[in-house]
This record gives sequence, structure tokens and C-alpha cells, in this order.
Amino acid sequence: MPVTDAQVLDALRSVEDPLIHRSIVDLGLVRRLAVAGTAVDLTVALVGPEAAESLRHRVTDALTRIDGVDTSHVELAPMTDHERDQLAQRLEAERTTPIPFAAPGSPTRVLLVASGKGGVGKSSITVNLAIALAQRGRRVCVVDADVWGFSVPAMLGIDRAPTVLGNRMVLPPEAHGVACASIGFFVREDQPVVWRGPMLHKALEQFLTDFWWGEPDFLVVDLPPGTGDISLSLASFLPRAEAYVVTTPQPAAQRVAQRAGLMFQSEQIGISVHGVIENMSWFTGHDGTRYELFGAGGGAALAERLGVPLIGQVPLVVELREGGDAGRPLVVSDPEGEVARAFASVARRIDEELAPTRRDHPGLRVV
Repeated sequence: MPVTDAQVLDALRSVEDPLIHRSIVDLGLVRRLAVAGTAVDLTVALVGPEAAESLRHRVTDALTRIDGVDTSHVELAPMTDHERDQLAQRLEAERTTPIPFAAPGSPTRVLLVASGKGGVGKSSITVNLAIALAQRGRRVCVVDADVWGFSVPAMLGIDRAPTVLGNRMVLPPEAHGVACASIGFFVREDQPVVWRGPMLHKALEQFLTDFWWGEPDFLVVDLPPGTGDISLSLASFLPRAEAYVVTTPQPAAQRVAQRAGLMFQSEQIGISVHGVIENMSWFTGHDGTRYELFGAGGGAALAERLGVPLIGQVPLVVELREGGDAGRPLVVSDPEGEVARAFASVARRIDEELAPTRRDHPGLRVV
């Protein structure tokens, strides 16, 4: 039987735009469709040039799966400014609240990654954990809320600016299955961010409202160290969030880290702390011996102090730092290594064991 337009559209309905993560049919991005016998000629609107290769592959793959289609030609047509503005208006109209993650029925789990002090590897933890969650088949986004020490885009290997629709909606760039928002997209590397509380508050709000996130499974937030304005603002924006505190093994670091955990647990904030992650736990020598260079027990002591589980210990390896500097996270470059296995374990525990119940958060999808 000859192939019909309806068959082609049905097959394309499963194809998501790489930037918006919605069906290209439902978004109205299929501009022209012509079927002649076993040949399909198709034009699809291209939201952003960085998505061209991925979109072409997805569309072509969907067409090859249609019984009776032997050949296909796919043209990608860049959207006009007017079309971009219309698309932004359409997406905005679908939002029921300015910050969808704060809504009781939101399916997204928000993970706040915090530390009491700098230098404990919190951003490395954030990036590798986010990718480990994505490797489990989850849709993951990261907000780099460390406005003064932004580093997440570079660690993910993202070197392009976000796509903007109609000067009103920002589509976050992605790498390794993780979308990212950061002040680093809007200021130079050598430009210090000298902002007071109100400006910080507004910038963080725009990350959550002006960026198009869709409905990811996880939004992972890399907080700045300490207990300042940014943590307070995000707690007010995202009251359903879960906090995870990062520390290193030495007692001095643990004592500082507990302040971040106690801040979230205070009556003023009221954010649930779900676990502690210990970084730089040991160094494994060539002979297989573990050397506890920074002492031992800090993570366990902090977890006991906060009344939460120690959900993972991440070894100290040079490649973890090198991967962050090169934009090649270790869970990607060495997926079977000791560090990647540690992150996979932490991601599994967060995804499965520590998932809130419906009673905790009405409307959450529980896996």
C-alpha cells in the first residue's frame, strides 16, 4: 500500500526538537510534506543552528522506520524572527506559573548541591552527578547559581551561547545530555560579577523563568559556598527542593559544611536535606592501596549530625580535575573507572532510594 501523509506525520510525532524537547509535529515545525510513492520530501523548521545535525538524524531515522519508504529528502529551514517570536509566545502561554518547578504538581525534582566552603569540589560533583543521572535515561538540567565563581559551562564543555526566541525566551545549550543556564553565558571570563542581593535575586529568577526548561526529571543547582543571599533566594523560589551537602573528609571541612546543612533545616528556610556526599575521600595508588590524604570520617560525621544518609564517597584522582578543565567530565571519558562508578552509585540512590513520596510532594511522578 502507498505511504500516506498521515503515516509520515504519525512517525514524526515521536521526534523531539533537540532544543525544546517537544514533538516537532506538535510544535508545528513540519513546514512541508510531500509523498510520492516510496519517496518522502520534507521541510522542517530549524529552531537553532546548533541543533541541525541532531534534528536531521532524528527525522531521517524516523522516516527510515516507516514501512514502504525507500528514499527521503529532509530540508532544514531556519526560522524567521517572526516565527521565533510566535514560538516563544506559544511556549509562554503553556506555562501555568512563572516558576513551574515550584508548582505542587511539577514532575521535576530540584537538587540543591551545597557546601560550607569553597575548594571541596562542589561544582565537579554537580556536573558529574548531573551527567550520571542523564546516563540513567533522565532528562537533566543544571543551573549554575555560583554567580561569582561560575564554572559549569566550561566543565560541561559548552562553548556556545544559548539560543534566544524573540528576545524573550532562552533555550539552554546542552552537552552530554545536560542543559545548562549560567551567568557565564552573559559575561566575559575576566569580568567580575559585582552585584548586591537584589540583582542576584533577579538573575536567579530569570534563570528559572526566562529559560525554557520544559519538564525535566531533575533540575540540579550548583550553589555558591556558604549561606548567603543566593541560597536564601533559591530556597524562596524552590520550596520543594532537596538539598545535598558536599564535604571533604577532614573534620575542619565537615564543621563548616554542617552550617550549610543546618541552614536548610532551619525554620527560616525549611528545605529538606536528603544526603551528604563526601569528595576526595581517598587516593588509590598503583598498588591498589587507598591513601586517605585528607583524613577520614568527615562525611559520615556530617551525615550523622544532620540526620541524613552518607550517599556516596568520591575518590581523589587527577583526571577528575583535568576533565573539568578540559570540558570532558570523567563520567564521560572514563565511564568504567572508579570515580564514574561512585557517581553512578550516587545517581542511582538519588533516583531510586531518595525519591520523595507523593505524600511528601503531591503530584510528583514516583518511579
